[in-house]
Parts: sequence; C-alpha cells; structure tokens
Amino acid sequence: MSRCARLLMNTAAVVLLSVAALSPTSSANAAASAAGCAGPNSQIPPGKTTSRTLTVGGIQRTYRVHVPATYTGINPRSLVLSFHGHGRTAAFQESLTQLSAVNALVVYPQGVTGTDGESAWQGAPYSAPGVDDIAFTKALITRLQSDLCVDPRKVFASGKSNGGGFAALVGCRLADRVAAVATVAAAFYPQGGTCKPQRPVAVLSFHGQADDTIPYNGDTSKGLPSLPSWLAAWAQRDSCAATPRTSRIKPNVVHQVWSSCAGGSTVEHYRIEDGGHVWPATTPNGDTATPTTIDATPLVWDFFLAHPMPAT
Repeated sequence: MSRCARLLMNTAAVVLLSVAALSPTSSANAAASAAGCAGPNSQIPPGKTTSRTLTVGGIQRTYRVHVPATYTGINPRSLVLSFHGHGRTAAFQESLTQLSAVNALVVYPQGVTGTDGESAWQGAPYSAPGVDDIAFTKALITRLQSDLCVDPRKVFASGKSNGGGFAALVGCRLADRVAAVATVAAAFYPQGGTCKPQRPVAVLSFHGQADDTIPYNGDTSKGLPSLPSWLAAWAQRDSCAATPRTSRIKPNVVHQVWSSCAGGSTVEHYRIEDGGHVWPATTPNGDTATPTTIDATPLVWDFFLAHPMPAT
C-alpha cells in the first residue's frame, strides 16, 4: 500500500471515530457537513438562485437556494432559511428581503396550500391539515448540509408574518439544528403549541405598532399575544434579565435588548411606532412604496453573525 493510500485511510478513520463520539444528531450533522464540503455542486451553481425539490411525508416540496458568487464548496458557510408570509411565494420572499445579497447560503422554502386556498406554514389556523413543516425544515437542513458546505453552528431561521411565526416555531422545536431566529411582523398563533426549546435560542424581532394585520398589542379573538408578552416569554425561556435595555435609535424606532441571557443568547426587538405589516426597508419594496427608517435585512444578518450555535 502506498504512503498516500495509508494517509487517506488513517484520515478517514479519524473522521469516523470523531463522528461516532458525537450525539446522534451531531453525528448526522457532521456526516452531512463532511459530504457537502467536498467541492462545488454542479446542480447548485454559485452566483445564482436555483429551484430544488424535496419529498417529505409523501409531499413534494420546493425551495429556492441562493449561493454566493464566492462560494467554493470547501469552506463552510452560514445557512439562512427565510420563510414567506401567508399567501406569498418563495420567489416573493427573496425579492422582498434581498437576503440573497448577504454572504451566506440563503434558502427560501415554499409553503403548501392551506385551508383557505393560500400558501401557509404550520402553526396558523389556516395551515394545511396534516402537513408537518417542522419535519420538512429538519429534512431540508439535512439535505442542504449534504448538497452544500454548511457550517452546522451557523444555521438560522427568519421569516415574515405567518413565516415569521413559523421561524419562531422552528426555534422552539429545532433548537438543536438552528442557532438563532429573526421574525418580522410575525403571527404567533396558539396553534403552534407550547414552546420548549432544548437550549436558549437568540431571538430578534421587528414589529410595527401600526400593523393592522397582526396587531402589536395582540388580538384576543385570534389568540395572538401582544409583542411585549411574547418577548417577555422568550426572555424568560432564555433566562435573561427581566427588564430590557431600551433606547430610541430613530425618531420612530425603539430598540430593546434583554441581556444576561443563558448560553450566549439574547432577545432583541425593534418597535417601529408608525410601521405597518411590512418588511422594514429604507427603499420601497414588495410590501410598500413608503420606506421606513431602518433596514431589517442587514440588522438580521448582523444578528445572525453574532449568534452562532455555542460550541460543545
């Protein structure tokens, strides 16, 4: 046996022993990540957005994947999942958020048709019965780790409206796979169930006080909590300080941060006093022709960069 062959066999043995020493979930993550970091994937070219499919629970699901032009398939990258709102599409979410401009692998999953004939995500009164979007998201992360070079400590979930509520649900149910979540004008319906994450999860929230679709102060008829109560619940889950640090960063924007949280997590919120049911941006977007005074997308990306999964 040649010296090169012996070296390859020894290296493979070390990798297998290392994976075996991990928990089952960590082992799956490590194995998938190793497969995805073998070089470029010709079916998902850099610098483009590619449509892909994945069958979960007997249903063929679709999603859009944007790969940065600088992607080599060797160095692990952050992965950002961005979930669209009720009645919207993955393509609309990509255009709305402009998240494809950040230096990450960005994926826009497509929801299935709900009971009202519009696309929806699990956890809402109009969600498709029997469709397990959490199982889909879990399988999607695993597929992406095998197809692309994903850093398993830097997988993040974000979304708007129904998609924002679902991103929060992902934080509740998949805290072993997702490092942090960001929600915009999110709908936190009681149909999502109880939230008991396996570990403290960093949470970022944006919501307008003039939102007449998902009211800032909640809607008891729909079981929607007020934003202050929802934020306080997450601060309690993360064992944060009870009172947030509050500052006015714009004439119409208040920023709140709950600090001293467990596991390096934090809870952070932007209250836009004149903001409606929109993805905040300083230029017109698919939600509104009227710009707001802050851009959510770069703030989301900065938050994600600051909150990877804690090392174990």
